[in-house]
Amino acid sequence: MWGTYCEDVLEKRASYRQAHLDGLAKQKESGVLITIGPTKDLTKVFGIYEADNEDIVRQLVENDPYWQNGIWTEYSIKEWIQAF
Repeated sequence: MWGTYCEDVLEKRASYRQAHLDGLAKQKESGVLITIGPTKDLTKVFGIYEADNEDIVRQLVENDPYWQNGIWTEYSIKEWIQAF
């Protein structure tokens, strides 16, 4: 998953950050989330999920407080094949 952050992300995310991190921790514990994080310049987010289909990942992204509150402003999902 690639996504884009809103302007002034550090200020705007503050009140949603703990709920966001708690949700990601649950996804990680369940095995569906492999890794996720921002780019160094805080303009993009990148995540790797292991799910049966794209709809599951879309549901996870769209239920995240960052998506619901406009911290993530857009996202795309691309299936990939792990070569190594």
